[in-house]
Amino acid sequence: MNERAGTPAQESDLIDVTALVAAYYALKPDVAVPAQRVAFGTSGHRGSSLTVSFNEAHIAATTQAIVEYRDSQGITGPLFIGADTHALSAPAYTTALEVLVANDVRVLVDEFDDYVPTPALSHAILAYNRGGHGDQADGIVVTPSHNPPSDGGFKYNPPHGGPADSDATSWIAERANEHIANGLRDVQRSEPSAVEAYDFRGAYVEDLAHIIDMQAIKASGIRIGADPLGGASVGYWGAIRDTYELNLTVVNPKVDPTWRFMTLDWDGKIRMDPSSPHAMASVLDHQNDYDILTGNDADADRHGIVTPDAGLMNPNHFLAVAIDYLSTHRPEWRSDARIGKTLVSSSMIDRVVGALGRELWEVPVGFKWFVPGLIDGSVAFGGEESAGASFVRFDGTVWTTDKDGILLALLAAEILAVTGKTPSQRYAELTEQFGAPAYARVDAAATPAQKAALSRLDGAAITASELAGEPILATLSHAPGNDAAIGGVKVVTENAWFAARPSGTEDVYKIYAESFLGAEHLAQVQAEAKAIVDAAIA
Repeated sequence: MNERAGTPAQESDLIDVTALVAAYYALKPDVAVPAQRVAFGTSGHRGSSLTVSFNEAHIAATTQAIVEYRDSQGITGPLFIGADTHALSAPAYTTALEVLVANDVRVLVDEFDDYVPTPALSHAILAYNRGGHGDQADGIVVTPSHNPPSDGGFKYNPPHGGPADSDATSWIAERANEHIANGLRDVQRSEPSAVEAYDFRGAYVEDLAHIIDMQAIKASGIRIGADPLGGASVGYWGAIRDTYELNLTVVNPKVDPTWRFMTLDWDGKIRMDPSSPHAMASVLDHQNDYDILTGNDADADRHGIVTPDAGLMNPNHFLAVAIDYLSTHRPEWRSDARIGKTLVSSSMIDRVVGALGRELWEVPVGFKWFVPGLIDGSVAFGGEESAGASFVRFDGTVWTTDKDGILLALLAAEILAVTGKTPSQRYAELTEQFGAPAYARVDAAATPAQKAALSRLDGAAITASELAGEPILATLSHAPGNDAAIGGVKVVTENAWFAARPSGTEDVYKIYAESFLGAEHLAQVQAEAKAIVDAAIA
């Protein structure tokens, strides 16, 4: 923990925007250097121009690769494109438009030259593809999500509207690196003039009445504070207020690519993470000014929920409350629709879902796993412990297939408006019924070889029979819901569990752990988890 965590950013913490953008154009990547290659993680390619990991060549090559991919898949409809408020997003957006237009792709951009949240782009793709046009649309979001101001990001969403799967991203990344190695010889570019306008904000905001009880929120008169944290939702919250006549205040409407108004995250960096009490410290100063106070990250795919009685809710706690509420207030949902969670999310969700009589669907980390179920309605809710979730409409049909932080923030307001209880008060009631788990994530040092070994580890390689005094009931290397590899291991006892996964960016592995027997037992689980994993990957 950095000693300045939670304190206001100082001038020395801020990026030099001019230097950052200049480096985007000036520095040329060498794909022989692994760190300078195009590489898609769980949410696109991310990097910084200053480290030659997010530069003009990366975006030109990746966009050309996306054009070639959509050709190979027979995708002939329009491509929706939007960007967030990061400094590198604007130049990357322009580069992408130049390549798309030169390749004769029909491109739809925001009608008002506004920022475009990830959920609004997913919503646009799905709306078009439901329209019976005879072709299929896809999209690009230029965003590194909650990453620091020096970073850029580039995400591709195919016609299903959600994050591209690994087959698609692997192909795109490999082809993009080939283009860079060839000096961009086969990359076409021209002035981005032939584009069409689309009202992302209007289409999204007007459709909210089909998934959130906006009339109940209006009638309650509850005071809502919404902080975009300088991100792409900044224009959406005012539109939501005006469209539905809510008692809603946009707490901080400022947009500044340096994010000088932020407080520092746990490691002393500026990071727009609405689930972090350190990054949200300035928002928490207003927790008593509103009945519900929310935050979103830069592309609005994550949510933070603040209540007067509890402050910032742990994302796991709010997911459990959201699932409990929706399952009892959406009578048109299919009775057999499953509730999806990632395997590092709290077991409180398991207990809530079990009591509701619904089926739990536990998948590896990554929102992409929920996409098919959300589309066909067989999954009613999909959520991640990192404060990302989406769910289906009142009638059980798909809303978005990417995470939607605006939606979950509005759901918090609906819960209070309908039940008279804040989400944190409802969580306290759930703990009385199911117990109060202690949950944490820590990092442990690991060499690249050890990380590789962990990613391939089979559950059978875990030889321990006990964890923190309890018999081990399961050792998993594949998710119970879909049998997909989890890229690590999860160990489960009656009252506790841990999961270990290698970091994609640092020489550490992540240990997620939870105990229903208290904080001391959790600490014991964490210590023994490290010993168990270290022995298995030695």
